[in-house]
Amino acid sequence: MSDTTTRPVDHTGGDGAYGDTVVFQPEPETSDTQAETSAKRGSWSRDLRFMLVVLVAIAALFLAFALVVAFSPDASGIAALAIVAAPIATMVAAYYGISLALRQVAEARRSADAAEARARAAETSARESDAWAAQMESGLRVAVAKLEAARIETRDVQRAAGTPDDFF
Repeated sequence: MSDTTTRPVDHTGGDGAYGDTVVFQPEPETSDTQAETSAKRGSWSRDLRFMLVVLVAIAALFLAFALVVAFSPDASGIAALAIVAAPIATMVAAYYGISLALRQVAEARRSADAAEARARAAETSARESDAWAAQMESGLRVAVAKLEAARIETRDVQRAAGTPDDFF
């Protein structure tokens, strides 16, 4: 029988202190993964809306062209078609421009959020490195102090540690 079934273990700590066996649960989906999924879904819905707008515009232009051809295929009919087609084409172009700008803003926000998360991670890593360096320095000072108390030469230890002469 394994330790996980014979001993009660707190799975939330995850540190395995005091010899307890710890079974880690699979990590839930991170916010970055959720953001990417929702971004893909949002991108698809935006593309679908744009395709729908373009199809409606094409259908409206086709209907207008069919009416012009059916009723008066002369210069005044062509001018009327241009009057109908120009606003439709302008609206489709404006919709595309606005949706493109909104997409770029959303991507810039996601990029800024990712950069901020990387900066926080780098800051945390730097703090951890500083703490580790302070612990190593403290350990080195203790070791040199104990060696000097035992009247053992510490010059080789100081050279190996790469410390300046006035460090200790």
